[in-house]
Amino acid sequence: MNHRRLHLLTAVLAPLFLAGVTFGQFDQLKKLGRTALGGKEEESKQIAYFKLKGPIAETPVEMPPLFEKHPPVSMKSLLERFKQARLDNNVVAILVDLQNVAPGLGQLEELHIAMRQFAAVDKPVFVHAESLRTITYAAATGASHISMVPTGDLWLTGLYGEMPYLRGTLDKMGCTPDFEHFGDYKSASEIFMRTGPSNEAQEMNKWILDGLYAALLKRIADSRGMTTEKVSDLVDHGPYSAEEALKAGLIDSVQYKEDFMADLEKRYGDEVEFVSDYGKKDDMSVPEDPFAMFAFLMKLFNPSPKVYTGPSVAIVYVEGAIMTGESEPSPFGGSGGAFSTTIRRALDKAADEDTVKAVVMRVDSPGGSALASEIMLNASRRVAAKKPLVVSMGNVAGSGGYYVTCASETIFADPSTITASIGVLGGKIVTTGMWDKLGVNWHENQRGKMAGMLSSAEKFNEEERAKIRHYMGDVYDIFKGHVTKARGSKLAKPIDQLAGGRVFTGAQALELGLVDKMGGLEDAIKFAAEKAGLGEYDIRVIPEPPSILDFFMQKESEDYASAHAPASSMFLDTPMIRELLPLIARIDPLRVRAIVHQLQILGILQSEGVVMAMPGELVIH
Repeated sequence: MNHRRLHLLTAVLAPLFLAGVTFGQFDQLKKLGRTALGGKEEESKQIAYFKLKGPIAETPVEMPPLFEKHPPVSMKSLLERFKQARLDNNVVAILVDLQNVAPGLGQLEELHIAMRQFAAVDKPVFVHAESLRTITYAAATGASHISMVPTGDLWLTGLYGEMPYLRGTLDKMGCTPDFEHFGDYKSASEIFMRTGPSNEAQEMNKWILDGLYAALLKRIADSRGMTTEKVSDLVDHGPYSAEEALKAGLIDSVQYKEDFMADLEKRYGDEVEFVSDYGKKDDMSVPEDPFAMFAFLMKLFNPSPKVYTGPSVAIVYVEGAIMTGESEPSPFGGSGGAFSTTIRRALDKAADEDTVKAVVMRVDSPGGSALASEIMLNASRRVAAKKPLVVSMGNVAGSGGYYVTCASETIFADPSTITASIGVLGGKIVTTGMWDKLGVNWHENQRGKMAGMLSSAEKFNEEERAKIRHYMGDVYDIFKGHVTKARGSKLAKPIDQLAGGRVFTGAQALELGLVDKMGGLEDAIKFAAEKAGLGEYDIRVIPEPPSILDFFMQKESEDYASAHAPASSMFLDTPMIRELLPLIARIDPLRVRAIVHQLQILGILQSEGVVMAMPGELVIH
């Protein structure tokens, strides 16, 4: 353990222990009071309360709340908690707070469907909010009843999509982009080469946004008993005050929260209990009892992994930019990308373990390294040779994120998933102008005609450009070959009419034969279990979410690829960027996230020369 992690470990343990001692005293008094009044509390009818905040993660996180009150909620755990509430006989209704959640469009649909499923067991779902925007409102329409406060507002104004172009920034820095691409619609390099989209990119952006908007209108219309034409007209006349939204049939009641809660108590009886954060696993919550603090710390730093003895369906996540190397656990959760060594090991483990009867690969990635994508695909083939392998696409599964799905016979996508982008791009950023501005002069020597090919000193010469294009062409042909072999007669058009960097929504991809079924993560898991002939089964994540011990005790990797992983965050690791981005993110989080993702791809490009990445990140407001 290095000194930095040792200091951080000390800083973590002290407040955890003090918090337990301070608040534990009050908890002991409460327990004594309950005992004096007669011991156990009587069971009561419950209303399960879900308060969702911020982005919804894909990969589950099992970290205690070290730096934030709550770690991010994952889609898997949220769906499991919803299912638990559906099956719990004590739960009579569900209350969901959506106003501060920031789901992706694919996650929006899975959240909407999860709420709709309560109707099958005759349990109403209530949403109460002060304000809702288009995307959160579309998710909220999965509820049985939507209520807003009298001064609330419904910003039902449609979908606003935008994409960042960084050429102006590079010019100001004195950096010159030099990129090549295969496919007229493979516009990822335009993010760095241009200040705005080409005609092909603009055409593609329009058909993507058309597909997303049509799916959103239909979801709202079906839920509210309207035609899509009616909803479209309502969107064009938004936004609405709460009273206007009620009159238009977009919500069901206008009440202050106190009155809304009182009505629920009147409906279900005064004895009804509101269960906050229903179903949330609190094994890693900081205990308020000082006597339990020691046991908590022992469990925190000596975690016992769950042992699976019965049949299970494993989930392997491919989330974030695809990179070579190995992920490092973080106390904030997540690992900053999809790393080939980590995912290859996970897939091999899933293939080799006898208790794992089927595997679901959940992909939420804009692509990245061509080498890493091939490593993951090769590992997934080893899984498919032994047991059912099913793919579940999240918000995005494009370029390298589509490449890694090519070993699966069955691919699930949400209607609003962004996918395909079959193509490659390559190049580099020339930084000589930047160093000139700083007064730094470089003097180079080389041995070997092509030694400076990936140097950041100058643009490609004609021979170097021909070489990089030849290499890109080979990668592009391999990519198309994988898709053709995997999809075969399912493809509705010749591969060259589907490739070229074209991006589609999940619904469009289904029509074109690029995916097989519409559905979310739960649908994919159920399908995989059926393919394996399973009745009862466990659901496990491989690799298991890292504990805090993994963060403090991680060792130097023995894997060569990990030790020599590309500096994918090189453009994010400058002092100015490190200081400025968190501040800007508080003001404009969606745009900052999109730029960070593009800079990750740029880092991979500088390391590898050729990547398979989505044409920028379409930010939807």
